[in-house]
Amino acid sequence: MMPAMDSLALLLIIFSALMHALWNLLVKQSRDKTIFIWWMFVCSWFLMSIFMFGSGLGLPEVTSRSLLLAAGAAVCFVLYHWFTGMAYRDGDLSLTYPLAQTSMFYVPIWGVLLLGESLTGVGVAGIALIVMGAYCVQLRSLSADEILRPFSQLGNRSVQAALLAGFVYSIGAIIDKTGVDRYSAYYFTYVLVFFMLCFMTLNLLRPCYRGRVLAELRQSTKLVLWSGPVMLASFLSFRYGLQLSPVSYAVPVRQISLLIGVLIGLVFLGESFGRIRLTSAGLILFGVILVWHG
Repeated sequence: MMPAMDSLALLLIIFSALMHALWNLLVKQSRDKTIFIWWMFVCSWFLMSIFMFGSGLGLPEVTSRSLLLAAGAAVCFVLYHWFTGMAYRDGDLSLTYPLAQTSMFYVPIWGVLLLGESLTGVGVAGIALIVMGAYCVQLRSLSADEILRPFSQLGNRSVQAALLAGFVYSIGAIIDKTGVDRYSAYYFTYVLVFFMLCFMTLNLLRPCYRGRVLAELRQSTKLVLWSGPVMLASFLSFRYGLQLSPVSYAVPVRQISLLIGVLIGLVFLGESFGRIRLTSAGLILFGVILVWHG
């Protein structure tokens, strides 16, 4: 049986969640968000390159299997961002956001079926609470009609995009776990970021982005400089934590970033908390505790 999540893995993933919430805060403050995220990846990859080649470590020989795993995970994560962007652009956030989190439902299933992971009853209960909290955090009320509303509009394109986002992310998470288990977490992250950067660059070559890349850098220079280290810390700490724990636990636990995001919104942005967000945050926190003690 796979062990429950140990303390080091938990701390790494909670730190990753904090960094994830912070870089999302930076994205919110940027002007041209698609371009800004591309600059974040540029800075992250550049910092990793400086460390590797400046320290004399260099990139060890990469197997074709590792390249395929990194490329496959990169495709999934880029598609996830594309589908969520489509869902948020065309649909109500309270309708599409909960459905984009359905990856947490799939990941434990794939972990058990494809990776041979075994989960404890307490761990499964913790995952269920985290899923409930993540699903409810953007709902407008806790009535049955509101909770079921996203599933009553499956013909809506934004709803379909949100469901696809959750599904494709779950596939990427399984590929990610396979990669870090068979290759150095640092080097796998380096190759993964490289592929994601390449795919995003291909998107920016479209005429509609002409002239916007340098304009965003001039507009958000300080944010870009901060974003690289923050994103890199999020990526690396999560994958080191992923090496130490079942992916079935790691992906749901990272949703504590939602709790951190709520606190950032309350303290720094003056957003209202609300009973639903308070309840959802409590479910996520209690779920994380159950997973830790699973």
